Amino acid sequence: MTSLQYRCAAATAALFFPLGCSRPPQRPDTATQAERTSTLPARVSPDTAASSAADDGQWTMPARNFASTRYSGLNQITSQNVGQLTLAWTFSTGVTRGHEAAPLVVDKTMYVVTPFPNLLYALDLTQPGAALKWTYKPAPALASQGVACCDLVNRGAAYFDGKIFYNTLDAHTVAVDAKTGKEVWKTKVGEITRGESVTMAPLVVKGKVLVGNSGGEFGVRGWLTALDAKTGKLAWRAYHTGPDKDVLIGSRFKPFYPQDRGKDLGVSSWPGDAWKIGGGGTWGWISYDPDLDLIYYGTSNPGPWNPDVRPGDNKWTAGMFARDPDDGEAVWAYQWSPHDLYDHDGINELILLDLPIKGQTRKVLIRPERNGYVYVLDRVTGEVLSADPYGYITISKGIDLKTGRPIEVPEKATTTGKVVREICPAAPGTKDWQPSSFSPRTGLLYIPHQNLCEDVEGVEANYIEGTPYVAAIVKMYAGPGGNRGVLTAWDPIARKAAWEVKEKFPVWSGTVVTAGDVVFYGTMDGWFKALDARTGKELWQFKTGSGIIGQPIVYRGPDDKEYVAVLSGVGGWAGAVVAGGLDIRDSSAALGFVNAMKDLPQATTKGGMLYVFALP
Repeated sequence: MTSLQYRCAAATAALFFPLGCSRPPQRPDTATQAERTSTLPARVSPDTAASSAADDGQWTMPARNFASTRYSGLNQITSQNVGQLTLAWTFSTGVTRGHEAAPLVVDKTMYVVTPFPNLLYALDLTQPGAALKWTYKPAPALASQGVACCDLVNRGAAYFDGKIFYNTLDAHTVAVDAKTGKEVWKTKVGEITRGESVTMAPLVVKGKVLVGNSGGEFGVRGWLTALDAKTGKLAWRAYHTGPDKDVLIGSRFKPFYPQDRGKDLGVSSWPGDAWKIGGGGTWGWISYDPDLDLIYYGTSNPGPWNPDVRPGDNKWTAGMFARDPDDGEAVWAYQWSPHDLYDHDGINELILLDLPIKGQTRKVLIRPERNGYVYVLDRVTGEVLSADPYGYITISKGIDLKTGRPIEVPEKATTTGKVVREICPAAPGTKDWQPSSFSPRTGLLYIPHQNLCEDVEGVEANYIEGTPYVAAIVKMYAGPGGNRGVLTAWDPIARKAAWEVKEKFPVWSGTVVTAGDVVFYGTMDGWFKALDARTGKELWQFKTGSGIIGQPIVYRGPDDKEYVAVLSGVGGWAGAVVAGGLDIRDSSAALGFVNAMKDLPQATTKGGMLYVFALP
């Protein structure tokens, strides 16, 4: 057996544990599509405030702006005319794994990054049908496919200073000349032999390309790295486990909660040297506040999943950092899930808003977290101001605002040799990586998420470098009500849902919202939908060729028309049963997700197509 075959076989083996399950009790349905709006809309962070009045029509980073609002100030397409949208043009990527990326639009060119083999396409928007200008082929190592936990995805690129920056599955970051497609530099940031891969979209802040690693299911040691945008050379690296000097914790570090203060907690909160293989990667989203000059990002699950192997809080996994982008120094940190029991990676998006709270405008960040709560944190100090459930939760009874810790339900704690049933939310959380959007017009946050529960049994853990390190048997299933997906419009001031729409499958795509009061998203059975951003009423839909797990964008074309674009191509963790051709008879395949998605192969097929829409 070759090295590649061994790695692929080992990775596959980790996704195929058998386990029985039981159904959870049902709960009453919540109200849907309530005819209401927020009366006191929050304000976006200062760097995005202008976008609500005048939008340049470009889309230069996946989240649209540093505040991660994914809001477009364009308003040609409105809730009154969106029903007239028609297909403008399409483009085939030639790749049929999960397409999770957001296209970029810079000047008069669109850039599209594919899943492995991570091709970069440049499309000329001035030409009929957006003719292909050039293709960059990074040729990532084939062996990297064996250390990809949950499909061979890529979450997109970023533009800065005439270059397109993105990551390849084999743990390289590349800079490509935006005009010519020529490689400017290529930097190796991780080791696939250790189980490291890179799937996240980078963010460029103050001339530094910020990149994090994946691999929590392979016992990697998580980090965030900054590369010089001009040269690709390492500027700094902050680890998420280990001694303070490695985590870049120094005199400026002032976390809000006492349990996060102390020397070398990234070592003492782990047994022995377990921190060296403790996970805590960064494969999700990064935000930046230019006024405070801080970046904000989350860290992923500790490894392995079985918590018996790693007693302690396991800092600094399943949490988040505020850091100085110049040198990476940590300013504060917070853990969403200390001693994570359920694979609740803390990598979701952080939306930066100025929010009126108790008569005072606060600089906050909002996080729809995997553990089922919408958090509002003071982004200056790290204090949890509120945390409210937005889905069905059995594992905790709330968040203690005095300590910032979840109020756990002891009987739901996973352990070795015991099957614990009706764990809700399941490992993908109430929401996984799929990003929300926020409208300063409606004051609502549009959260795409899932409604899943699971049964879990912890098993013996054996670490072998570069192979799966999970130590849990998981079986997921639909939560109460039977629907596996939800789009929730959340009012962060009222601290409750304004309306919600239920979907058959998890809503694994991102959302985008516009100044025309329209919110767009896709479904895993291939429907691209437009809803009234104020009421949730469905206004338009289009059936694409494959399930949608990509991030839609809105842009202005060279003809001054407003366009909406999205990649269609089912896959990712939720769609691995289709993209990876997994056997639906194995209920524990894809780390238990296949059991919840057995009917997806009858609803959609593999694909890789860009769809672009406009008014006639």
